[in-house]
Amino acid sequence: MSGQDVAVVVDPGVPEEVAWTFRANAPLLSRIRAGWRPRPEPEFVPGTPADKLTLVGVPALLALAIGFLVTGAVQPAFLGFGALVLLFTVKILSPGSQPEDEPGDEHEIFEQARWYDGRYHLPEDFDPEALALMARTQRAVNSVLGSHVNAEGLLDNVRNAVMLPQQEWEIARLLAKLSALRAEHNQLIARGVAPEVAQAVQPLERALASSEAAVVARVEALERYAGHVADAERAYHARGQIEELRARLPRYEELVAESGADGFAVPEISRLADDADQLEETLRRSVGEAHEAFRYLDG
Repeated sequence: MSGQDVAVVVDPGVPEEVAWTFRANAPLLSRIRAGWRPRPEPEFVPGTPADKLTLVGVPALLALAIGFLVTGAVQPAFLGFGALVLLFTVKILSPGSQPEDEPGDEHEIFEQARWYDGRYHLPEDFDPEALALMARTQRAVNSVLGSHVNAEGLLDNVRNAVMLPQQEWEIARLLAKLSALRAEHNQLIARGVAPEVAQAVQPLERALASSEAAVVARVEALERYAGHVADAERAYHARGQIEELRARLPRYEELVAESGADGFAVPEISRLADDADQLEETLRRSVGEAHEAFRYLDG
């Protein structure tokens, strides 16, 4: 399972704007985690030649240009304004007057990453087994939140918007902790353990296995809920298509009657109403099953 299949997981308590920034900047967050620091932002230093020239020259040139305009000397006035523009150009292009290639938002992301440290998880926080479970979790959550039946309010869309991100975060938090403990445990075992220690290691391995099984159960519960929502989604779209066909039925009946093809009027056409009723029942049943799965998931 590739880390590219897993998005940055953010604590739902983090402001949404910051959470979106984190999800869109996973590579930068990885660099920050690895010790990267942005260059200090340039500051205005009055002691530089360009700054001194700006502080003294701008008022003088401006006064000179206005004076020429007042006296009617148009050409010298234009020359004065030209010199003023040239002075600003020198100031802007002078070294240290602006950052060269350092985007300003990197500083902001760096500060946010430090402020919310511990409240987001990157793909590298998970070992391969945990990464696969995290990908399954995000697929289930995204399929529910992106469904039409959720958007139309056929599900409890308000509770979904709150509970599902919380479930995703809790699963990510547990998987990150499990991955870290599992890595430490594997390193210990790789060095070799004495026979006397092997017996003490077994309960720890059982603890890791039982914890993973508990997380897997939570992921599977999410997937069952997403499966019921997918059933409801299919019924929802099929019902819409049947309704379109029902709306066109009078035109088909009119064509059959005018062509004198009554004997060839396929009886299945008249059963569209029955099909629509069955799909409506299927949709209600699927939504009901989704609600039951939601209640189980919500504990």
